[in-house]
Amino acid sequence: MTRSLTTAEPTDARTVGSDAVASMRGVTRTYADVDALADVSFEIRRNTIYGLLGRNGAGKTTIMQILTGQDLHTSGEVSVFGATPFENSAVLANVCFVKESQTYPDDLRVKHVLTAAGHLLPNWDREFAGTLLDDFQLPLSRKVKKLSRGMRSAMGVIIGLASRAPLTLFDEPYLGLDAVARQLFYDRLLADYAEHPRTVVLSTHLIDEVANLLEHVLVVDRGRIVLDEDADTLRTRAVVASGPVEAVEAFAASGTVLHRESLGALARTTVRISVGAAERDRLREAGVEIEPASLQELVIRTTTQRKETTA
Repeated sequence: MTRSLTTAEPTDARTVGSDAVASMRGVTRTYADVDALADVSFEIRRNTIYGLLGRNGAGKTTIMQILTGQDLHTSGEVSVFGATPFENSAVLANVCFVKESQTYPDDLRVKHVLTAAGHLLPNWDREFAGTLLDDFQLPLSRKVKKLSRGMRSAMGVIIGLASRAPLTLFDEPYLGLDAVARQLFYDRLLADYAEHPRTVVLSTHLIDEVANLLEHVLVVDRGRIVLDEDADTLRTRAVVASGPVEAVEAFAASGTVLHRESLGALARTTVRISVGAAERDRLREAGVEIEPASLQELVIRTTTQRKETTA
């Protein structure tokens, strides 16, 4: 979780004039001779669930660290609730950042960590935190250093959800959870978001698991934003065509091919293209089946295609 200990008046996110809660404009971040981010620009809107997606080392964590004031960009402009987040306690009062590598003093117990969160996060809901403790079966009196990886992940998830921060960022803190616990996290997030809307950013490799939660998708590849689209719109713009090679290739020629594979006389091709009902019927008569490309496949194919193009 992120918050300076300075007791400044917290900014009320609802008073921000623009619909943008956070933004980057032409941001770069250079470490020695490595550009972790290069000319990154995007906006994060109020009361929306975002997916910040990409491969390991793509720059996702760097983006989140800059937005939460834990790192300083090299150039460009960064705004969170209308101000620069770095060393700005008034802005950070409205931000909760939970990450997979979150560290806590080992001698603290779970109850101490949650008490500290309650003091630092002005929207903290103690009753909701208690419910989540029961859901994830996290022992309040156990020392942090005695927690399993799964329990540490559960503690991060509880803090992120119960914070009800206007801007909440999860940098894969749920990787230590098993499949059942991860689904519990998704269910609790969606239910509480419906009752208490806020902006949530999920950075994850488990794209298929979170696909139905996401309202907007940002894909990062080698320090650049390569996709920035509404999730529903994105789902309608790519399909997988399967059938006879010639018929599939003829169809794919009118779109952008993201991936193709073939076996004998059959082909399977991922194409960025919109397909109407009449076109689907015509393709079916030609033996070509059309299905939506999954979000995970679209992300994989987009980043892979870019790698091949820039190689």
